[in-house]
Amino acid sequence: MDRGLAETAALWPAVEQSFALVHQAADILANVQKCSSKQVQRRYAAHLRAMARHAKQAGPSKPAIRHFLKVTDSYLPGLFHCYRVPDLPRTNNGLEQLFGSTRHHERRCTGRKAASPSLVLRGSVRVVAGLGTRLRLYQPEELAPGSLSSWHALRTSLESRRQARTLRCRFRRNTATYLHGLEAILLKSILPT
Repeated sequence: MDRGLAETAALWPAVEQSFALVHQAADILANVQKCSSKQVQRRYAAHLRAMARHAKQAGPSKPAIRHFLKVTDSYLPGLFHCYRVPDLPRTNNGLEQLFGSTRHHERRCTGRKAASPSLVLRGSVRVVAGLGTRLRLYQPEELAPGSLSSWHALRTSLESRRQARTLRCRFRRNTATYLHGLEAILLKSILPT
């Protein structure tokens, strides 16, 4: 062990500096000072620029810093939502726990091991409603749609998904009729008019 430490002693200062930079990035994202979303974003962008400058002379830890910057760049579009939206979990773990508890409650209510068909069909509405009602109680007047046109569009999309799911069962219910219908469509498209 001593020999290994001695042979890699020249690498440790660069590794320590790199770790310090990553910990500084984590401290900025922890937002202990309760800065606004824009302030956190500006501080983090400045820190990333400093890391990029450091990567040029980082030596052996240069690939690690570049990888950190590349991965961070891919997460940047959604990285600061948690500072704008109150009670939004900061990490994927928090989001997974939130949606996992929704899945758990759904399974307990329905007695199913898998997601219920209604959750699959109406998940875009049911999951959001379930998560929203955990935060606070809503008054009846708050539940009225703000825009009737968007409400109608949502209802139409939910209904079209329901109809598509219903049509999938035609083959199982009456195989012969379903196949005759397909033949008729195929022959109609092949035959000249």
